[in-house]
Amino acid sequence: MCRVLKLEIKETQDELQELLRQQKTGYGKERIQALYLLKTRQVETVQHLAVVLGRGRMTVQRWLKLYREGGLSTLVELRKSPGRPKTISLEVRSRVKEELKDSQGFQSYEEVRRWLLASEGIEASYKVVHEVVRYKLKAKLKAPRPRSVKQNPGVEEDFKKNSHHGLS
Repeated sequence: MCRVLKLEIKETQDELQELLRQQKTGYGKERIQALYLLKTRQVETVQHLAVVLGRGRMTVQRWLKLYREGGLSTLVELRKSPGRPKTISLEVRSRVKEELKDSQGFQSYEEVRRWLLASEGIEASYKVVHEVVRYKLKAKLKAPRPRSVKQNPGVEEDFKKNSHHGLS
């Protein structure tokens, strides 16, 4: 039930060869190659073209539909999916960075989460907040090491004076 494909390719064989050389991505090369194979009559049907290119028949038909509707520019146009928006936008990240520069700073990532919820209305998980603050903003929280309240302040200085640092 294979029938000969009726598609008018406007570009010449030489133009298609030149375009094939100019392509920088496999994405574009593959599509131009499909047109070239049809133009040079190396393949007659979509099924045969799909086998030669190692693609599904429906994929090749979708490419040819793009070519029919919008020409060569539509066929090789690389469309990028926008993806999911960031939980903490770049604008809010800059505000978080300013808050981190403050001398008080944040004591914990949980505190950053509460600040985001209170001031920006953003409910972010601990993991997201940690990743953004620690790895994206490259900031460290200003939390000193815990000290005992029972510790005698003079004992630390005595220890430092009397310890033998570099015995050789």
